[in-house]
Amino acid sequence: MSDTHTPATSAPVAEAHGDGHSHDDIARHVKGYMIVGGALLFCTVLTVALSYVDFDKMIGGHNWNFIIAMILATFKAGLVAAIFMHLKQEKLTIWQFLLVAAFFCTGLFLLTLLHWVDPIFGTSRSTHF
Repeated sequence: MSDTHTPATSAPVAEAHGDGHSHDDIARHVKGYMIVGGALLFCTVLTVALSYVDFDKMIGGHNWNFIIAMILATFKAGLVAAIFMHLKQEKLTIWQFLLVAAFFCTGLFLLTLLHWVDPIFGTSRSTHF
């Protein structure tokens, strides 16, 4: 058998496919991932540390620990979505879908809150606990 299939050029694979990522580009991305990973680790330690603080006594009211933990968790989820899921570089369409989903999610939470404030006739909170 003769070798009739030889490449026409000896171009590197990255250039042939149009990737063209230089070592500096990759190093910059890895540095960004490391910074975000460090920020996530810091926020996780901060969440654990804040769980030992009783914000209900400090601020007054109740559920403040939960609210503060959810704010930090939302920030961490935003970092993961923006950087690790590459939403930061996405086109406008994905952001429109994300906003629509957030709108309906907020609506569902509001409906739950409204039911809590004004329950359906014949039901009471005491029967749910």
